[in-house]
This record gives sequence, structure tokens and C-alpha cells, in this order.
Amino acid sequence: MHLRTLLSAALALGLVSTLSAADAPTKPAAKPKSATGSAAAIEDVAGLPRVLIIGDSISMGYTAPTRALLKGKANVHRPPTNCGATSVGLAGLTQWLGEKKWDVIHFNFGLHDAKLPPEGNRHSPPDVYEKNLRELVARLKATGAKLIWATTTPVPNGGILAPNRRFGSVEEYNRIARKVMEENGVAIDNLNTAIAPRVKEFQIPNDVHFSAAGSDLLAKHVAASIESILKPQ
Repeated sequence: MHLRTLLSAALALGLVSTLSAADAPTKPAAKPKSATGSAAAIEDVAGLPRVLIIGDSISMGYTAPTRALLKGKANVHRPPTNCGATSVGLAGLTQWLGEKKWDVIHFNFGLHDAKLPPEGNRHSPPDVYEKNLRELVARLKATGAKLIWATTTPVPNGGILAPNRRFGSVEEYNRIARKVMEENGVAIDNLNTAIAPRVKEFQIPNDVHFSAAGSDLLAKHVAASIESILKPQ
């Protein structure tokens, strides 16, 4: 009899526990986080020129401070993604450009193109990089926007960050890009030269990225290049 009583009590407790769990309010599913910072969508201020920044994670670092520097002067947008190598640019450009008119497009490709194995297949050897870049410039020129090319910023340690993270010569890629831009009459924002003298101060050790202060320095040059090209000639 005592055993039956214990079993009944245990079953009752289990039932209560099950009912309690079933009756407990379920938490609503977490909403996906919206893009913030440089990737956040912005509402255009009527009457201001529209500027598009295209580039990799380095450009994602300087987009927000550039936007702040140009507040009241331009609507500064960027794709909500790392634009990667030229091959990625060719695939994504139509979507990034959208259907609205752009007054200025400030763009860069190079760091991802220069990646070497064993991290993965080389994205773009120099000849492929030049070919892709020429196609990108042709498509950007077709928008009617004023174009600004940003040179690729330095990679430390001679391009070797780890056994599986290596880069080709940034200088070589910048030479190729400069040739393409000069032949096409595209303005050049030399971010490499701007940051190189202070790279030890602003670049994260053994990394291609920069501190917030480094991104702020780059943003000053980006904002100045955009503002200068917006001024009536």
C-alpha cells in the first residue's frame, strides 16, 4: 500500500510538472537583428547628392565616420556586405547599384584579390584582376556617376599574417589599378599613402584591419575626396 501511494504521488508530480511546462507562456522567437553601423540602410535627405561607397571590410570601417563627416552635405550609402574581390563585385554590382541615381561612387577592390593559398584559391592573379577591374569601371562609368578609386591599404609582415593567411604584393595590385583608373579618367583617393606612415600606430597587429582611430583617419581622406568631387568644377 505504501509503495502504491508513493507511485501515485510521483505520477501526480510528473503530471503537474508537464502541465506547468505546457501552460507556461512561450517566448517569442528572436527577431533577426537589423544591419547597424556602416551597413545600416539610411533614408536620403532630400536635395543632397547620393554617394555610394563600395569596398571590403576596410571600407566598412571608414563608412560610418565618413557618413558623419558628410552629414548635411551628402547621403552616404554602402552595400550591407563585405564587397570582397573583383569577382564578387562583378556578381553583386547590379544589386548594389539599385535603380536610383548616384552622384558619386567611391570604390575599391584589391585586398581579397591578392589573397594567396593555402587559405584558398587565389581570387585574382594580376592579369585577372586587371581584366575584372576594367569591366567594373566600364559598368560604373555607365551609371553617369563621378567615380573615385581608393587604393588598397597596406598588409603587414610582407603579406604573411599566418601560415594560412598570405597575400600577394599590394603594391603590384595598386600599380595595376592606378593604370586602369588613369586610362579611364577616374579620380584616385590614395588611402595607402595616407595610412602608410602611421600603419604601426593604427593597424591591428598581424592584421589588415585598423583601429577606430585608423578608420577615422581614412574617413577624413574619403570624405575630403568625395567633397572635392562634389564641388562645381
